[in-house]
Amino acid sequence: MTRLPAEWEPQAFIQFTFPHKNSDWAETYDEVVPCFVEIIKAVARFQNALVICDDIDATKAYFDSHQNIFFTHAPSNDTWARDHSAISVVRDQETVLLDFFFNGWGLKFPADKDNLITQRLHQGGIYGNVQHEIVGLALEGGAIESDGQGTLLTTSECLLSPNRNPHLSKKDIEEQLRAVLGIERMLWLDHGYLAGDDTDSHIDTLARFCKQDTICFVQCDDQKDEHFEALQHMENQLQTFVQKDGNPYRLVALPLPDACYDQEGNRLPATYANFLILNGAVLVPTYQQTKDKIALEILRGIFPEREVIGINCLPLIEQHGSLHCITMQFPESVKLSL
Repeated sequence: MTRLPAEWEPQAFIQFTFPHKNSDWAETYDEVVPCFVEIIKAVARFQNALVICDDIDATKAYFDSHQNIFFTHAPSNDTWARDHSAISVVRDQETVLLDFFFNGWGLKFPADKDNLITQRLHQGGIYGNVQHEIVGLALEGGAIESDGQGTLLTTSECLLSPNRNPHLSKKDIEEQLRAVLGIERMLWLDHGYLAGDDTDSHIDTLARFCKQDTICFVQCDDQKDEHFEALQHMENQLQTFVQKDGNPYRLVALPLPDACYDQEGNRLPATYANFLILNGAVLVPTYQQTKDKIALEILRGIFPEREVIGINCLPLIEQHGSLHCITMQFPESVKLSL
């Protein structure tokens, strides 16, 4: 029996890939590094953090304390650990690290080094004795949400992208995910869109499982906003989804942040849904606007047992991702060996 854990289950560590000056962060390196450092320090308050570095000594210098923070070297193209890291499943009570193919979100960006990170770390013994399996399927961690009980939430635009698995039909993809992730049923969102998004509508920017019976989602109530129609259709579809027992989900709306733009005037994919659940906390991306407080209060209501912490992620969305995108959780059974 195979099971894909939910994010709120006990974790061993959060994995990061730290930015370097030979990546897409070159022009904004000095602005984004403090953001990464703040997020990593916040994680280290609650559990271990594993930081993959281009230069270990240079990266360590950004931290005044290394408590609960571990560093290792691996070549990387970029920093989106959610999408190039292993996806952990529990198979017959043993944890298995599934190494899916990462092709830069459908051949949009170079990903040859990122695609090898999991294999290199496993070969180096970083993950201890946990089993590692290479899966011949293009899949990113940000594309899927699990309730831990066999239900997967995803978007058809991403998983059915012709540049990911063009040889597979929707039915084929479902069958493969059922086999490798232990999925019993899939909830496909056919609507949902964020301007500036390079991922083809990753689910972790749009709708998230918070508990087995609760989904929070991005809501747009401004009819003049370019997102209004797509997000309204998404909300309507979410209202048709039911749990395994046939009961409707508890749906909780998060506001769509006010529009954020880059220096060329292009809208950036700001979203409060891109939060990270930790053992004792929830880290939430904020964007220095009044809606930040509203989003934080909503999430405190959903996660009363966890500390909800806002972190300014304006530097991150300059490269079209946010807080959840730069992280990947590993279950408590995976013991770091450094």
